[in-house]
Amino acid sequence: MDAELFPRSRREIAPGAVHIPDWLDAARQRDLLTACREWARPPAGLRTVRTPGGHAMTARQVCLGLHWYPYGYAPTAVDGDGAPVKPFPDRLGALGRDAVTRALGAEAAAGAAYDIALINFYDADARMGMHRDSDEHSTAPVVSLSLGDTCVFRFGNTTTRARPYTDVELRSGDLFVFGGPARLAYHGVPRVHPGTAPPELGLDGRLNITLRVSGR
Repeated sequence: MDAELFPRSRREIAPGAVHIPDWLDAARQRDLLTACREWARPPAGLRTVRTPGGHAMTARQVCLGLHWYPYGYAPTAVDGDGAPVKPFPDRLGALGRDAVTRALGAEAAAGAAYDIALINFYDADARMGMHRDSDEHSTAPVVSLSLGDTCVFRFGNTTTRARPYTDVELRSGDLFVFGGPARLAYHGVPRVHPGTAPPELGLDGRLNITLRVSGR
């Protein structure tokens, strides 16, 4: 009822960090989901990420353009099946620039040559600890797109994993962009709300598509 009475609107969470609800319409969500299912297939498909200490991340991941592993990038799935990473599609690059333009303005999007996608799949029990996206050689904004189940997205500060932070509800179709002074802010996903995906999407769980500029 609250959502009907008080529609969600664009919100600046911190300087350089913007949440835009319902940025992807239903058709674009379905199109991206279909593509993600293809990208997740072997070779270089969806895998469980392990930290150098051997801890298994609960969100599973597939990469496009370059393969991320803790804490670097490689052209092959070095901690998976070793296969070459699938190419980064031009349409995702265009989507990234459009997202930054919408959130932060055309100047922030100028020259942002997006070339990496990290696609994380969260089931009902998956979480993501507080971390920074600091393995790139670029300060271009990070673009985050949500599909499926609603999650709590915790957006913090640039110096510590602890408070202050802001919890944001990200639903299917939402856009979150962070750049400028917020580019290296700690962030994470402490909770996923199972069964909250739009029924017509046909997704059980949450997909997060994160677009980055490698600067490499």
